[in-house]
Amino acid sequence: MGWTDSHLHAFTISDQRYGMHFDDWPDDEIDEKEATVLQVLRDQRRFTYEYDFGDNWQHEVIVEELSRISLGLKFAVCIDGQNACPPEDCGGTSGYERMLEAISDPDDEEHDSYVEWLGGPFDATVFNLTVANAALQRLR
Repeated sequence: MGWTDSHLHAFTISDQRYGMHFDDWPDDEIDEKEATVLQVLRDQRRFTYEYDFGDNWQHEVIVEELSRISLGLKFAVCIDGQNACPPEDCGGTSGYERMLEAISDPDDEEHDSYVEWLGGPFDATVFNLTVANAALQRLR
C-alpha cells in the first residue's frame, strides 16, 4: 500500500486472525511472525487485511495466481496496480474522500491545509509499479 506500517494491523484468513501481538491482542489471534503466507493460505485465495484500527482500512486481498519466481527476486511481485495509496492518517475512506474533494477545489476552506499536510500536490490516479516492487523486495 505504501503506508509506513506505523499502525496496528491484522489479517483474517479462513476465520483465523493473524496480527502483531501488540498490547492487548485477542486471545485467538496468532502472531503473524510465526507463520508464512504460504503456510496460512493453503487453498484460500481470498483474505482480509485491516490496517489502522482507528481509521479502519479494510482490504479484500485476492490471490489470482501462485507461481515460482525467478532467482533474482526474493518476495512477492506486483504485476499491475491502479491509483495512489491514500496518505497515512487521512481518516479512513471518508477522510480520504474529503481530502480529495478539498485538494481538487482551490476555493475549499481546507484546500491549503491539506496541500501543506501532503507536502505538495497529490495525484490520486498515479501508480508507480517500480516503486511498488522495490518496496515489496525490502519486506522481511
